[in-house]
Amino acid sequence: MKIQELSQEIRAKALKRIKEKTPQELSATWSHEDLTYSGEGPTIFMILPTTGCAWALAESGGCTMCSYISESSLEPVPAQTLIEIFNDLIGRYELNEPTALKIFTSGSFLNTSEFPIEARDQILKTLNDLKNVTEVIVESRPEYVTKKEIIDCCSLIPDKIFEISMGLETSDDYTREFKINKGFTQQDFENAVGVIKGLKNQYEVKSKAYILIKPILTSEKGAIDEAVQTAIYAEAKGVDRVSFCPSTIHKGTMMEELWRKGSYQPPRIWSVLEIINQVRESVKIPSIMDTSGFGTRRGPYNCKNCNSKLKKIIMKSNLDQSTIKDFKCNCKVEWDAETKFGDMTQSPSRIQYPKN
Repeated sequence: MKIQELSQEIRAKALKRIKEKTPQELSATWSHEDLTYSGEGPTIFMILPTTGCAWALAESGGCTMCSYISESSLEPVPAQTLIEIFNDLIGRYELNEPTALKIFTSGSFLNTSEFPIEARDQILKTLNDLKNVTEVIVESRPEYVTKKEIIDCCSLIPDKIFEISMGLETSDDYTREFKINKGFTQQDFENAVGVIKGLKNQYEVKSKAYILIKPILTSEKGAIDEAVQTAIYAEAKGVDRVSFCPSTIHKGTMMEELWRKGSYQPPRIWSVLEIINQVRESVKIPSIMDTSGFGTRRGPYNCKNCNSKLKKIIMKSNLDQSTIKDFKCNCKVEWDAETKFGDMTQSPSRIQYPKN
């Protein structure tokens, strides 16, 4: 498939430029207030280094918008090293009140070839002993979400919420295959959600769907409609909450290649607002909007007068699940025109063709 050939070529070039770092240098942690299952509360974010996403390292070349593999070791990280890094990071927090913990691995926490089972089990046992860690959130591709893996994890933290976040991205199989190169189908996702739903009578296990806003080769209006429909679909299939990821331009991706040629731009923040308001009205499950990169050259943008203001408003909306009405700025006129007429060419951006 051509998209995989291109992705693999771009990925190979990007991996050659990676500067070698130790597992300790690749790890990170931070915390802030976020929406938990019990409402607004403290949340710890933690990056643990692994060999990287198996899909991105395969011949497929990985997803067209993601470069998290560049923040991986590309070599197996020993279980004991991961345990030591985790203990160091979690030890930086006092944990005086109920807290959620989100673990990122630049891949799948449930894939034992990426994340050693010895490290996974020890980390979960440690978390089980930490009374005020009430929610544990991890990420995984759906093919690793099996009944055995979920039971193995949940049995180690039986009194805590365990959420598996999956990058559904879109409910449209064509977009997922030919624009995102995700490598799984709608049915694969539904099977994983079904596994989680089937264990809810035994454990506090939850599912979350990541939804990508504006894949490549997608107009502004198309991006809005697809994101909203995907949230509706996710709720209908039994997902517990959704998290929207407006595209940002990662280095070493096909999205960056198109962006550099002038044939792609991240979504407008106006589009993000429209998605928030439509989803709040049509979907009952909680929805979170990522604001990473807002107002930057490589991220969602409006204009200098409203970028930072809207970012703060959206962050508040994540916590109280409110709609965002009556915000005004002169730059909305451009967005109105883009959403009305962009579908006429399927490309609202300036396309630069190579010179002969």
